[in-house]
Amino acid sequence: MNIPRDIFIDTSAFIAMRVRDDVNHKKARTFLKTIKENKLRLHTTNFVLDEVYTYFCRAHKIAVEMAKLIMDNPLIALHRISVDDEDKAWEILKDFNDKQFSYTDATSFAAMERLGFETVFAFDEHFSQYGKFITAP
Repeated sequence: MNIPRDIFIDTSAFIAMRVRDDVNHKKARTFLKTIKENKLRLHTTNFVLDEVYTYFCRAHKIAVEMAKLIMDNPLIALHRISVDDEDKAWEILKDFNDKQFSYTDATSFAAMERLGFETVFAFDEHFSQYGKFITAP
């Protein structure tokens, strides 16, 4: 697989990297090594940050650690979801009424399209279902 320099990272990848008993933990850690070795740049959004923090919030220390990882990591660019992204997300949600995309999924799709990203580091089947992105690993 020819991996582009810029990759979007989804909530599912952040969770898989941190949770040792996650079914995708080993794949996530292996792909993270690939990212570091190839000096790839990860991109995510403030909505993904929200999901990651919320997922871990029962363990405050871990939630803060994960938020800092996203906000203060030189390998991760944090993008804000725009009003246009939200408008596009709403259209996606209406158009794909046979799918169970979350609002964050739809905003991620919109942001990826706006930013020109084709590859996503994710274990969420919704990115494949949307049909416009390559999922890695």
